[in-house]
Amino acid sequence: MNEERSLNEERPMQDPQIQPVLVEGNTLPPAPRVPPTPPGVATPQQMKIMKQWVRDVVISVAVASFIIMFLYQPVRVQGTSMLPRLEDQDRLFINKFVYRFGDVKHGDVVVFLYPGDQTKSYIKRVIGLPGDDVRVDRGHVFVNGAELSEPYIAERYQDERSVPEVIVPDGEVFVMGDHRNISSDSRDFGPISKKLIYGKAAYVYWPMKDSGSVQ
Repeated sequence: MNEERSLNEERPMQDPQIQPVLVEGNTLPPAPRVPPTPPGVATPQQMKIMKQWVRDVVISVAVASFIIMFLYQPVRVQGTSMLPRLEDQDRLFINKFVYRFGDVKHGDVVVFLYPGDQTKSYIKRVIGLPGDDVRVDRGHVFVNGAELSEPYIAERYQDERSVPEVIVPDGEVFVMGDHRNISSDSRDFGPISKKLIYGKAAYVYWPMKDSGSVQ
């Protein structure tokens, strides 16, 4: 009688909330089976990578759009007056803000409104700045008495034109095309106001064979 009571006292009390687990021998029950991801459905890891990729693309597009809209402007070259560097139908970016923080310099390739018809735009190279004495003698350009070195001009595009001495007025610049044989520039319509300049040629992006900075 005492032995039976002793065994009953040592029996652990069972919580009615806990269901017994049946174990056969020493083998644990198999882990719950995770169904495979159906074909064509991205896994959580793939979804995470895709979201990061989309985020990076959106940020890149936003930054590029800001740069193009507010700092640079794409333009298309029409004509061959800036050969050999710029060809007809080349696409390039012009820097629209560079002259808000600095002044025009000798040799800059600038885009400006044509003085005779401001619905048209021209692209030329700056030869003379305000106060400069510019003279062209049979194709040779002299600025303040010294002949200008012009490595950007191909010999086959040189001409024999002469222009009398011009003192560039204050607030204006003297511009010329690199293809001297055909270019209509300050030799024809005189110096232009710096107020007409709205950009500096920066980079050719198309076609790829012409891509690169504009010097």
